[in-house]
Amino acid sequence: MYGFRRWLLRLFGAQIGKGVIIRPSVTIPYPWKLQIGDYSWIGDHAVLYCFAKITIGKNVVISQKSYLCAGTHDYRSPGFDIQAFPIVIEDEAWLAADVFVAPGITVGRGAVIGSRSSVFGDLPGMMVCVGSPARPVHARL
Repeated sequence: MYGFRRWLLRLFGAQIGKGVIIRPSVTIPYPWKLQIGDYSWIGDHAVLYCFAKITIGKNVVISQKSYLCAGTHDYRSPGFDIQAFPIVIEDEAWLAADVFVAPGITVGRGAVIGSRSSVFGDLPGMMVCVGSPARPVHARL
């Protein structure tokens, strides 16, 4: 049924590449703000909260229970006004299980983000990054 899910998301305006796997339990509000490159994989119970555009490159893995959140509220505003900032996950990156990515973040090409990490700042490519907040710990071999 992956083909049907790709077709349905495209019908609602998402740009979905070939061979993309999106597990049935993935949540995608506002699919018209989503772009996923060829042969990427989105795991069970992941949330792609596309309040702003979320761009996921080619050959990317977003593992189970990860949460990409492209929206927030302005805590300085009395009405907690909504703010939206795009997220970019570059080609060949891997977000392991239960990773949180905050609004406005870019994860570099080939980066590996360890399980249960929280990403609050841009992360460089070809690095293994872990923690909360996630920080580079060593080069990807």
